[in-house]
Amino acid sequence: MTDRAAASASASSSAAPASPGSDPAAIRAHYGVDGLIETEAPATPGELFALWFAQALSATEAGLLHEPNAMVVSTVDEAGRPSSRTVLLKGYDERGFVFFTNYESRKARELAANPNIALLFPWHPMARQVIVTGTAERVAREETVAYFRTRPHGSQLGAWASAQSSVIATRDELDRAYADLEARYPEGEQVPAPPHWGGFRVDPRSVEFWQGRANRLHDRLRYVRTEQDSATAAPGWTVERLSP
Repeated sequence: MTDRAAASASASSSAAPASPGSDPAAIRAHYGVDGLIETEAPATPGELFALWFAQALSATEAGLLHEPNAMVVSTVDEAGRPSSRTVLLKGYDERGFVFFTNYESRKARELAANPNIALLFPWHPMARQVIVTGTAERVAREETVAYFRTRPHGSQLGAWASAQSSVIATRDELDRAYADLEARYPEGEQVPAPPHWGGFRVDPRSVEFWQGRANRLHDRLRYVRTEQDSATAAPGWTVERLSP
């Protein structure tokens, strides 16, 4: 990727409504001219994601972007009905993308029945998005426990207090559960990782990088996973350009 293409991280799209009304069709955002060139793209999606994520962090520090690790996680149930929600990315490397959740939540139950998953990173102020498709599997328990110990005390208690995705009568019910746990595990007391809580690692099969361009002629480069390299056992990737 050229320096000019990398510099597009600092270029934000500016929404310019055609009228001050509430009609979404009147909203226009004008994108920059820098983009993605497949011949200059890194060999693996992990390299390009690391570059873009670092630039997203810089945009966050500049006050242009909020929570760069926020991603939309989409799953499907046994009947093929989709559902989506925003979850925070907590790690990524050559093995995939990691997030943590309650294993009894809707997303976790759906992944148990159908491990196919999609992730979407919506970096709107940078006129960028990344779409990951693949399969999810639980991380090792040791990895879950190690991460859980890094969470703020209140978040640790919250993992116990919330029976995620279940119906509750009132907010008071949740607050009482949290207060009981707070009394049991005061600040400074080690909170054990709940057995029903842990991580998922998404093993990517395709990763699409979208860069906004002028006149809606956006750049879309998609990395598609191929057979593993027999020498290194690392997955191979092909890069293809998609029409906007």
